[in-house]
Amino acid sequence: MLALEEARTRVLAAVRPVGTEWVTLPEALDRVLAEDLRARHDQPPAAVSAMDGYAVRAADTDPPGRWLDVVGEARAGGPGTRPLGPGEAARIFTGAPLPPGADAIAIQENAEARDGRVRFARASRPGEFVRPAGLDFRAGELLLPAGSLLDPRRIGLAAAAGHGWLPVRRRPRVAILATGDELLRPGETVVAGRVASSNSVALAALVRRLGGEPLDLGIAPDTAEGLAAALDRLAAVDLLVTSGGASVGEYDLVRSTLGGRGLALDFWKVAMRPGKPLIFGRLAEVPVLGVPGNPVSALVCGIVFLRAMLLAMLGLAPELPVERLPVARPLPANDERFDHLRAHFLERDGRRFVEPAPKQDSSMLATLARAEALVLRPPFAPAVEAGAEVPCVPLERALRLS
Repeated sequence: MLALEEARTRVLAAVRPVGTEWVTLPEALDRVLAEDLRARHDQPPAAVSAMDGYAVRAADTDPPGRWLDVVGEARAGGPGTRPLGPGEAARIFTGAPLPPGADAIAIQENAEARDGRVRFARASRPGEFVRPAGLDFRAGELLLPAGSLLDPRRIGLAAAAGHGWLPVRRRPRVAILATGDELLRPGETVVAGRVASSNSVALAALVRRLGGEPLDLGIAPDTAEGLAAALDRLAAVDLLVTSGGASVGEYDLVRSTLGGRGLALDFWKVAMRPGKPLIFGRLAEVPVLGVPGNPVSALVCGIVFLRAMLLAMLGLAPELPVERLPVARPLPANDERFDHLRAHFLERDGRRFVEPAPKQDSSMLATLARAEALVLRPPFAPAVEAGAEVPCVPLERALRLS
């Protein structure tokens, strides 16, 4: 069996970042920026008022109470006013550009206006309540580096910086093929000897959540002919993921059938639990990841391997988020396989603990669905007592782009 870290290294070496496409700002949500984003102009482009009040020359307001002539009005988006001379002020509103000659804003709360004149209860300081040109950013300034995930804040920044379209990584196209005579489509009546095909929809959801575009190839029967027919539906994709048929049984045909089509097998079997019978190779230029049929094994392999491949294709760091927490109960020493124990978080005496589920059978999907973390137990990890810290993967963070 291949060591888990070696398997991840080989898988990541086989993928490259996908190409770039341009999308409008509304289409850019949750996409990955493919190029550095720079400002196209200063923001604000000119000095503007931060408050409603009067644009003044600060020196004209000292001493307080001196009357100034109101010679115009400035509002955001409106026409400008003439330059201010000594002893003059202009009515101004938030966001309006300062008239030439003005160097401060006297807020309206301190103003007394009468017969076209105004005076103030206190003197203004130069620059008071003024947003200078370029306060937020300057033209040409790097605002977002390539690889940034475009959330609502960053899309708003791109709009403010003068961009209507953005270059993003295109969504990796991932074909997903389930195999097995025992599989039924979700929603079909389950009978003895048959099970609902959950792996395809779960893996497709993972692909979509992590920025990819899943292509469902359906369910292939346990015959070489049926599997070959399903593969005939394979279009131009960046990755093929198969589920089931990766073990050593008489009907586990994925390796042999793909081998007949030119699969260059890299490895088969990884020293991990769940998920040992994992296949990886290349079919022409397309990487192929064959995950086990057991639903927990399939999804854990998806979290450990498929997630890393998708993030690498998007130009993002592929590492899993890992934190260390005290374990709520003792754990025995581990064997030669890398364990991923489904677990949940709990609070004790003001401390946060992680507690593995008592049953870890790879068919128990409900346990994974309720889990909040995977506790990581490397090969030959020694026994730990309750309260000792162990590494774990918080699933809420691992199952989203970051």
